[in-house]
Amino acid sequence: MSNFATSIVDLLNGLIWGKILIWLLVGAGLYFTLRLGAIQLRHFGHTFSVLKGSRQSDASGISSFQALCTSLAARVGTGNVAGVAVAITLGGPGAIFWMWVIALVGMATGFVEATLAQLFKVRDDKGQYRGGPAYYMEKGLGARWLGVLFCLFLILAFGFVFNSVQANTISGALLGAFDVPLWLSGIALVIITALIIFGGLRSIARFSELAVPFMAVAYLLVALGLIVANFSALPGVLALIVKSAFGWHEAAAGGVAAAIMNGFKRGLFSNEAGMGSAPNAAASATPYPPHPASQGYVQMAGVFIDTLLICTASAAIILLAGPQPGEGILLVQNALTSQVGDWGKYFLAVIILFFAFTSIVANYFYAENCLVFLEHNHPAGLLIFRLVVLAMVMFGAMASLPFVWNLADVSMGLMAITNLIAILLLSNLAIKLAKDYNAQRRAGKLPTFDASQYPEVQAKLEPGIWDDKTR
Repeated sequence: MSNFATSIVDLLNGLIWGKILIWLLVGAGLYFTLRLGAIQLRHFGHTFSVLKGSRQSDASGISSFQALCTSLAARVGTGNVAGVAVAITLGGPGAIFWMWVIALVGMATGFVEATLAQLFKVRDDKGQYRGGPAYYMEKGLGARWLGVLFCLFLILAFGFVFNSVQANTISGALLGAFDVPLWLSGIALVIITALIIFGGLRSIARFSELAVPFMAVAYLLVALGLIVANFSALPGVLALIVKSAFGWHEAAAGGVAAAIMNGFKRGLFSNEAGMGSAPNAAASATPYPPHPASQGYVQMAGVFIDTLLICTASAAIILLAGPQPGEGILLVQNALTSQVGDWGKYFLAVIILFFAFTSIVANYFYAENCLVFLEHNHPAGLLIFRLVVLAMVMFGAMASLPFVWNLADVSMGLMAITNLIAILLLSNLAIKLAKDYNAQRRAGKLPTFDASQYPEVQAKLEPGIWDDKTR
């Protein structure tokens, strides 16, 4: 990339992350945590109880479990492996502590945006549920222009840039493990991606439902094995993370500011809480219990699984191995190989292939969802969009790592700012929904949404969506 393009991207990154988004992100998370009474801690058990009934669906929607797996398919990608390595390299071990912090407060943000997405969802011309930030901006705020702006940022971020990041990590992992040329990895990715994305929402949901649990459990088991094998070193690693987070250790790698900045950036990139991406999947679900807030609980589980489990697993692999050469995915490969032998790099290459490829597929769905909102999902427009997505996958497989990561940060930041403003403006409604849901629980009832209890928004809801009280 030219020095000019790199300079522009770096300038935007500094402005968005250094001056605006970090404080907006943390402030919104803390605000929602306080207004919801630390719902992510008080109702942690209920979060997973909701998943017991999450396999139900109907003709209009996918199941809540499929929606969770689809959102996890997008969340669980390079940010969980290469992103953790980048955070540690640039911000020191303390960056992991700040990743945990942003995940905990982000669970409340995730609850709010998923609940709003469910409330304002619509049916498309095929009878399938669609929704997300653009829809609650249009219907909830009466600001279609803001929804259009959000969609443009999302299409840039998820349809194009993030898929380049995922492809970049896949090609790097295959090169490091099997010496596969970058161009060959790119061609293979383009072919496989094309086969999946032409299948539509339900095929993406089914693919995610099968692939995500398998890849996540396999990765967690390997990390758990390493933790058990190095259990005596675990207290020292935890102490290193905490000390570095507050600048109490020489390994702070740039100080507290670097740890906080990189931990927050990589944490948001990984769990996507507040970014406005996961609500696109959440809105496509048929919730059970039949209340918008139930999908909020499901998506809180997604933030927890992504960052507090899978990202922590990556951090354990890196830090338990001690100093290793390389950056990004190569650092994680070298760390795992030093612990378990050569099979580690092959295992990680396969896991990355699953992680990143499922992200590409889910990212495409998010972008297509925005095309529906923009009313540009006609056959010709959809074909052109898919071809551009495939071209960006090929570009990502060949591009340099720093520029692609920085471009992803810019597009993600613009999208997140737009979404955070919207959910803050709609926060009273989301909190009212949470109180209604839990009041019904305390009364021993199955929480069920009754639109007539919300006269302030009843006329704004899609006709027929919430008329059936079993929905």
